[in-house]
Amino acid sequence: MSAEKTIVSADQRIVEAMNRYGVVLMRIGMAIVFIWFGALKPFGLSPANELVDATITTMTWGVIPASVFIPVLGWWEVAIGVCFLYRPLVRVALILLVIQLPGTMLPLVLLPEVCFTQIPYGLTLEGQYIIKNLVLIAGAIIVGGSLREEPKGRYL
Repeated sequence: MSAEKTIVSADQRIVEAMNRYGVVLMRIGMAIVFIWFGALKPFGLSPANELVDATITTMTWGVIPASVFIPVLGWWEVAIGVCFLYRPLVRVALILLVIQLPGTMLPLVLLPEVCFTQIPYGLTLEGQYIIKNLVLIAGAIIVGGSLREEPKGRYL
């Protein structure tokens, strides 16, 4: 077999494996992120708690105390993650995510001084933390777009 045919064959096997396992790995990765990040919040261990506190205080004029909101948000995120792990509950995860994610973008508007070093390009660490949610949105779209397909992998 020529080197070119070997490369093409290897490329084909790699692409087939990515196609077969990509969506399930995306679901598992999203589940891990939501469970891990969410579980930190109720215990006061999340570096995002301060940002959530400032955002909820600004947004609700202090009517909703952060001491109530942050644990609820954390357990909400854990629920999203758990639902991503079990394929029949992925639609529930997506609904919970559609409700939760717009709120994660609010600090960009409500607290620009916290999110940007130079508006609109220079992001602080907090701003980067928020912008990474674009990847979660894309992942959710990929996972949601696969729900009517037959599962491709054995490990679903």
